[in-house]
Amino acid sequence: MTTNGLSLAGTPAASPLGYFSWTSGQLGRDPYYILVVIYIFFPYFSSVVVGDPVYGQTLIGYLNAASGAFLALTVPFLGAIADKHGRRKPWIAGTVSFMAAGAVLLWFIKPNADPATLWWGFGLLLLINIAFAYSEVFHNAMLPAITPSDRAGLVSGVAFALGNLGGLSLMIFVLYAFALPGVQDWQFLPDAPWWGLDQSQHEQDRIVGPIAGIWMLLFTLPLLAFTPDTPRSGLTMAAAARSGLLDVFHTISQLKHYANIARYLLARMLFNDGMVGVLVFGGVYAAGTFSWDTISLLIFGLCTSVSAMIGAYLGGRLDDHLGSLLTLKVSVLMTCLILLALVSIQKDQIGFFWQVDTAPIWAFPYFSTLAEVVYFATNQVFALFFVTALSASRTLMAKICPPEKATQFFGLYGLSGSVTAFLAPLLVATTTQWFDSQRAGFASLVVLIIIGGLMLFMVSETRATAAPERNQSSAS
Repeated sequence: MTTNGLSLAGTPAASPLGYFSWTSGQLGRDPYYILVVIYIFFPYFSSVVVGDPVYGQTLIGYLNAASGAFLALTVPFLGAIADKHGRRKPWIAGTVSFMAAGAVLLWFIKPNADPATLWWGFGLLLLINIAFAYSEVFHNAMLPAITPSDRAGLVSGVAFALGNLGGLSLMIFVLYAFALPGVQDWQFLPDAPWWGLDQSQHEQDRIVGPIAGIWMLLFTLPLLAFTPDTPRSGLTMAAAARSGLLDVFHTISQLKHYANIARYLLARMLFNDGMVGVLVFGGVYAAGTFSWDTISLLIFGLCTSVSAMIGAYLGGRLDDHLGSLLTLKVSVLMTCLILLALVSIQKDQIGFFWQVDTAPIWAFPYFSTLAEVVYFATNQVFALFFVTALSASRTLMAKICPPEKATQFFGLYGLSGSVTAFLAPLLVATTTQWFDSQRAGFASLVVLIIIGGLMLFMVSETRATAAPERNQSSAS
């Protein structure tokens, strides 16, 4: 396959080594989210550390809401400062190093924690959430300048596929080395968990933090080594900060000029909140509804990651052929319908009204009831369309924003995504608390996806030009 040699920014694209090394950044970062946030540590924190699944889901909702509120105040400004300073890789190196150190410290959050340890863990998870969102902004902002314009969808999709491949690989490792030994007597398993881990102390859950942290450091290195960075602007950091802050206010004052982008970001803020909320709370909901243990959640996450890998690759191909906006509309519609199907499932119920037997339907020791099997299978279909939507969403932003303001607009894009740690979790937390029901909290996400999806019909796939510049003398 040949490319046109120009990036989405209209500048010479990076070499294949450069732009595929960029995908390694996501390979390093996403397994933390998969292991810690979605499938293992957050459900452990909710059910075991907190000790009450309903209160635990509420607490996680408020945790994400707090980090999202902080990100809402800081992400756009940080992106604008990075645009003015030029380089993005030092910011990536700093945020990833902080995340990795924090992930290692998760090991010390033990079961049935006393209040001091509980709130210490709460604060640590809060800070890692913030660093994760920062690293995502800087990583995404590199895409327009390094990727050939006719391969942007493919490269974005490959990055998501690799992120899920990393999560899949680590989940298989955790299952084999720590979770299954001593629980199942299958011949290929070790006799006991590696490294002498004590399953009674949930060390198989706590070890995922250090593993994800080390993985993150290793697989960020190719990006730092081989992906070309934007040259430094020549401004000092102080001058870049002054100029960047003024630029954010200038961009806000010019929202009428960027009306198409503003409509898109508002739509994304809503549908992305809902979709990522399904991912974040899906494991928590399943653990509380079906009493799934670590092994069940790992197998669930492993299979979901395979589905997401397939969705990321096929979605990237679809994006390059149909366009980012149409691909995104279809994906958002499907995720909404599938979420309705997920919340219709309880231990003894499918489709809201169909009562089912809770007796095992097969001999496999996990997902043994009909309701569990249906929930498991439905979630795989959700993963296909969810990751397709994520990839198309990022590519669409790269296509419609002015290249010279990429980091600033990807900062706003990151904000519209990081409000997932603000609006959706707050909605889930308050709804769960109000109705005293995990199901009600989970179902509330449908509203966000529907409204955001409808707003996409007011967006066009056309690139904005930069608004007239403000007087630069104040920043010099």
